[in-house]
Amino acid sequence: MAAGFDPSGRLPDVFTNAGTSSFTSFLSKVAPEMLPGRRPLPPGMAADMAPHATTIVAISAEGGVVMAGDRRATMGNLIAQRDIEKVHPADAYSLVGIAGTAGIGIELMRLFQVELEHYEKIEGAMLSLDGKANRLASMIRGNLGAAMQGLAVIPLFAGFDLAATDPARAGRIFSFDVTGGPYEETGYDAIGSGSLFAKSALKKRFRPGLSIDDAVRLAVEALYDAADDDTATGGPDLTRRIYPVVMTATAEGTHRLTDAETAAIAEAVVSARMENPGG
Repeated sequence: MAAGFDPSGRLPDVFTNAGTSSFTSFLSKVAPEMLPGRRPLPPGMAADMAPHATTIVAISAEGGVVMAGDRRATMGNLIAQRDIEKVHPADAYSLVGIAGTAGIGIELMRLFQVELEHYEKIEGAMLSLDGKANRLASMIRGNLGAAMQGLAVIPLFAGFDLAATDPARAGRIFSFDVTGGPYEETGYDAIGSGSLFAKSALKKRFRPGLSIDDAVRLAVEALYDAADDDTATGGPDLTRRIYPVVMTATAEGTHRLTDAETAAIAEAVVSARMENPGG
């Protein structure tokens, strides 16, 4: 019989009494060992022991925001996985992408999804976009100990702000540092090992007021440029038909482009680069 359960099989009172609207706070009291940042680690650096996710880009557009991520995970100089998915919906109107230690990043992303759903069920209302960013910041801060040993996770958060006074500027992007500091970005941002090259591409091509379709194309092109110069970032794999994950967040909610839609855009980008490799 599991520890903490009475012979009748009933859940302990802590599971049935009304409590905090933060699932992470609840977990820290009931089962703190299940939080990513609370697990004991052996001494020394552990950065090369686990696969790492790489490049994510986000672009604000007219009426929303676009987020895209490549599909490669690396472990040292090896490709650990060719088709990892690093961009996911956080809730109905926001997106989260992860870079850094893949296993911890995926776990933190799923915990963040539960955190937002739990808050909505307890409070009967959705957190503001700023509130969601702050919740994610506190979760990153909880992983600081592991990050100091090389197991860092840096997410990129973006979404459609339902409280925005101007719908054209409702797409917002937040970046974070390893200590959990949240920073709102203007226009676009990128994280991961290929972010330097992706942001350089975005700097040249981004214009305020881009349509969602134009922003999607620009995101795929930025990932192509990142893969061209960063070995840890995977470009479109036409042979295996592995393409970036591209998602949007608008007033209608989050949407993931289908494989066919992403393939058409990626193949058009590759075809254009065959004529002009420099873009």
